[in-house]
Amino acid sequence: MKTIGYLEGTDALFLTNLVAKGYETLPLGNGVDNHGKYIGLLSKSDNISLVIGYLHKVTPLSGMNLTAKDILYSCKMHEIPVILIVPEAEYENARKILGDVANDIDLSDPKDLLDKVLTLLG
Repeated sequence: MKTIGYLEGTDALFLTNLVAKGYETLPLGNGVDNHGKYIGLLSKSDNISLVIGYLHKVTPLSGMNLTAKDILYSCKMHEIPVILIVPEAEYENARKILGDVANDIDLSDPKDLLDKVLTLLG
């Protein structure tokens, strides 16, 4: 069974659809919101197949000595795919905000998210 890690704010109906289709879900935190397991501590033993969340959950406040790359480091290290939810009209801005890590992340408009996730998970 595949497990999807999700950051706070991910739509409950979307997550319910995944569970109904046989997937498990695990809440993840960004280190500031205290929601679920801290994403920076993910390891192979967590058996996460995919991480999903909104762009703002991986965008630190200015003045913090963190970047999106820092927050998502464990995903890259363990080759866990990441999909960030962003309106399609904002993809270009999102890529600028993400900087170095933009090439390692898939973006999805909310309306396309379920199809994109199911395709990625096969």
